[in-house]
Parts: sequence; C-alpha cells; structure tokens
Amino acid sequence: MVKNRLLTVASLARCIDHTLLRPDADRGAIERLCEEAIRFQFAAVCVNPYWVPLARRLLTASAVRVCTVAGFPLGACPVDVKCYEVRRAISDGAAELDMVINIGVLKSGEDRVVHEEICKVVELCHSQQALCKVIIETAFLNDDEKIKVCRMTKEACADFVKTSTGFGPSGATTADVSLLRSAVGPTMGIKAAGGIRDLQCALGMLEAGATRIGSSAGVKIMAEATQTGLR
Repeated sequence: MVKNRLLTVASLARCIDHTLLRPDADRGAIERLCEEAIRFQFAAVCVNPYWVPLARRLLTASAVRVCTVAGFPLGACPVDVKCYEVRRAISDGAAELDMVINIGVLKSGEDRVVHEEICKVVELCHSQQALCKVIIETAFLNDDEKIKVCRMTKEACADFVKTSTGFGPSGATTADVSLLRSAVGPTMGIKAAGGIRDLQCALGMLEAGATRIGSSAGVKIMAEATQTGLR
C-alpha cells in the first residue's frame, strides 16, 4: 500500500494508468496520450481495443505498458466473447486487461457463473503473461456484494480488483477502496478509477489502499504533484 509520505513524483506516475476510453477519441488523441505517458513514465495507457496496435507501436521503446478493456463497459456479454476480446487484445500488444464482470448475473445471485467467468479470464490472461484487472462496478453493488465478488476475484488469482468503468452512475470512492482492501487483504492490487480528476483525490485513493489509479487527468495530477513539492 502506498503512503503519501513515501511518494515522489516518479513513484506517483508509476501508480497511474493514463486513460482515454471516450468513444470519440481519434488517432491524434491516442498519439498525444502515448506521448504524455512516455513523458511522465506512467504505468500504462488504457485505450479501447481498436487502438491497442497503435499504442503498442508508439510505446515499444518505453517502459509504459498497454492496457485495454474487455466486456466494456456493461459486462453483459458471454464469457467466450470476453475471452475472444482478451486473446485478440494480447495478440495486438496489450499487456494488461481490465475486464468487467457480468453485473446482472451477480445481482441475480448466480455466484458460480460469475466466479467461473473471472477464473476463465484470469487464467487466459496469465497464460499469455498479461495482467488481469477485474472491474466490479461498485456503484451498482451493495457492500455484501462488493465483498463477495472481491473474494471471488482473489480466489481466481486476479492481479487487481478495479472499482469502476468510469461509465457507471458514479466512480471510485475512498470508502469503497477501503472496503475492497479489507476484503482482498494487504497484497492484492486495487485499481481506483472513475472521477479521479486531481491530486487530492488520487492521494486519497492511495491512502485508502489503492495501488493503481485509472484517470484521464494524469497530466493535471502530475502538474499538481510537482507544484506541491513532491520530488
């Protein structure tokens, strides 16, 4: 878990997935996203699947990883479709996959189906040496459901549980990040995403237990971090 007092500008940057998932994002916007990621040395860029090959080419000489999404943003497609998306994305150059669970199936009480879906996607990612982040979309879940799906995610050996798509009714909250941390324990990754638009919010998520921040405001966060005296 990252504590604010231990952060530097460089270590903060390595906690950020520089994200652009808007449907109207064009080639120029993806190119700028990748250039910014290289400049600040973010952990990854997160782009829609179509743009993975371009991002991979632009980031080949850098340490910035390419992240993309599967079953996004609703999570409501069958697991074999999600697995196809994962295979295609990895083939195109993605090193990290953020997969949305089937929220409606979880709300229906079909826990076994959700658990099997998570296991299949995680296993596929790991067989190709890719990280898997499982998006649970906390805004649609009560606390018992959040804890339950976190435990499923941990049992499946996912690399991260992720709060939100950024397309739901609300995004990450520090309360949810704290709850997720208590559910998965001290070592599993937690990605906070959705509505994180400034340094104060980002630091709050890290203090609450997040290890990765998904944000389209990475450049703004880094500018604020520099201004506050982080080195």
